[in-house]
Amino acid sequence: MAFAEFAADMVLTLSGRDPSPFTSAIIVSAGNSTRMGATVSKQFLAVKGVPVLARTLLSFQKARYIDEIIVVARAEDIESVWQLADRYGISKLQAVTRGGSTRALSVRRGFRKINPKSRYVAIHDGARCLTTPQQIGKVCRAAYRHRAATAACGVTDTVKMANKRGFIASTVDRDKVFLVQTPQVFHADLYRAALAHVDDDFITDDNQLMERIKYPVKLVNFGKDNIKITTPDDIARAEFILSQREVTK
Repeated sequence: MAFAEFAADMVLTLSGRDPSPFTSAIIVSAGNSTRMGATVSKQFLAVKGVPVLARTLLSFQKARYIDEIIVVARAEDIESVWQLADRYGISKLQAVTRGGSTRALSVRRGFRKINPKSRYVAIHDGARCLTTPQQIGKVCRAAYRHRAATAACGVTDTVKMANKRGFIASTVDRDKVFLVQTPQVFHADLYRAALAHVDDDFITDDNQLMERIKYPVKLVNFGKDNIKITTPDDIARAEFILSQREVTK
């Protein structure tokens, strides 16, 4: 265990919190991949020879704080997910369930499959395949401390607000602007309560559930390399990032 992890665990222990509560990961992989333009789901396209979803699952398999994995996939991909898990030794995979018509519905279906003893849930995009086990641990520890935490990336460009006619209205303090990523980790009871109070199947990320019930979410800056595979250009970008990681090892 790295010193940073040990120190974080000690802080949690001294504050009376469990440093390693049972945590379920819900990997959302039920999108239709229309922007990729491929004949197969983007989850099964290769990045440096390894399928996108396999890379994602391997990171969560290796993540110390993740106890089980639930995958939400298209109905026609469910068997392929199990085959992928078998091929790459994803022993934490406990269930693969069919996705819904929206991302929110897909997450709800995955949440129904988590272990009853799960105390935290980590929700992640299957196509965000460069997330490392260390990063997963970092956002999990933040959630264990604050009950809700999310991966994010600070912006470096100047940010402007536009008026209704498309002209600049004002300049936003970019130090307060973040692009939200995944994983997003929440206390299971908190997430369950948010689902009960928010009847909206079209929210685009799960932090919005917390916003609706006025619960603060801790931002964990992952930087710009935690990209999501959405278009063909993202494959080349992901392979470049992985090549750079190999050079700096």
